Amino acid sequence: MCEGQASDIASKRLGPTRVTDSTRSGARRRRPSARVRRRRRLTAFISALVLVAALVVTISVIALNRGGADAAPAPADATSDPTPEPTQTPLTAAQQLLDSTDDPNACAVSFAGDGVADAPMLQTQGALYSGLPIPSRDGMVFAGWYADPAEAAAFSIPSRVNGSELVACTDQQITLYGSWKTPDENVAENARIPIMMYHQFTTRPEGEDGWLRGNYAYIGDFDAHMNHVATGGFYLPTWDELSAFIDGRLWLPNHSVVITDDDADQTWFDLAVPVIDKYKLLSTSFMITAYRQDPAPSPYVLRRSHTHDMHQAGANGQGRIVNWSIPEIVADMQASADVLGVKEVMAYPFGHYNETAKEALREAGFEMARTIEPGYVTIGTDKLALPVVRVNYGMNVNDIINLIG
Repeated sequence: MCEGQASDIASKRLGPTRVTDSTRSGARRRRPSARVRRRRRLTAFISALVLVAALVVTISVIALNRGGADAAPAPADATSDPTPEPTQTPLTAAQQLLDSTDDPNACAVSFAGDGVADAPMLQTQGALYSGLPIPSRDGMVFAGWYADPAEAAAFSIPSRVNGSELVACTDQQITLYGSWKTPDENVAENARIPIMMYHQFTTRPEGEDGWLRGNYAYIGDFDAHMNHVATGGFYLPTWDELSAFIDGRLWLPNHSVVITDDDADQTWFDLAVPVIDKYKLLSTSFMITAYRQDPAPSPYVLRRSHTHDMHQAGANGQGRIVNWSIPEIVADMQASADVLGVKEVMAYPFGHYNETAKEALREAGFEMARTIEPGYVTIGTDKLALPVVRVNYGMNVNDIINLIG
């Protein structure tokens, strides 16, 4: 038997040829079909998109959480507390007043001192103090406002502040300090307050001619009078202070004086007011408002009533105010107040008055009235019959010293 035959016989005996592991491996490595390849690429693309989307979402969540942490306070159970907001200091009562106005000249005036409970008030810088309170305290008499506590304790008249002075403050604020006297101390002062009464003025040292000659004060004398008041340490009370003094509620030093002019004559405006301005002295001009209604010629000049149109003789030769009825007087005084914007005090024309006139003034809302009767205002003086110190032509400064101290 030849070699080839032997081989065939051996093959037949062994049976069918078996597939080995290497054969299977070769079968797996066969190139996938195009369809399979496309599916695989699609799957990979979708997976990549999902991964990108997941990254975007993660980054956005982190950013939002970080922004929220910056904008909002941490929760109560946070491990670290945020920095607390600074507490804003509340405005004082004076600051609240200033906050309520746009006036650059406004000044908030506060009040301090034992037994003082008055609220701050707004005043206007460059104008006279207006309506300063006069506190009340059981068993005591108010002794005025002062620039500082030491001056208040010493009752220092040069430092006493009232409506005779122009308002001036620092950073739109100022504090005034009150002081007190006992009623016995007030009585012991024995203050006698002169109300000086002027009329017309002249530049002629020899004076004017005619029956009104005595009414004309030589302007050189007037200057000397005012210089004495300005340099002599006098206190110039306001009318509301004079009223409180009469009631025994306010202590006034015996060295006090009130300056007034009757009629508001043109010589008052032309000659006297410049002297008033020069020495910065509070004065009152009693105006007959039917005849003139000029505005105040100086911040130191108060305009008050000399009636509207009662500065004329009535049926009996005396002034109308002692001839007219109460309703007529009330109407006239109201007309005067409408012009001046204030009531408070008036001066009787010619000095004439009676009980009817006084009652009419009460009904018209006037608290005080000045006569031409000589004398001094003291505690308990009739407020509707205030006496005066009349200044006549020819009075020099020594005469004034004898009259007012």
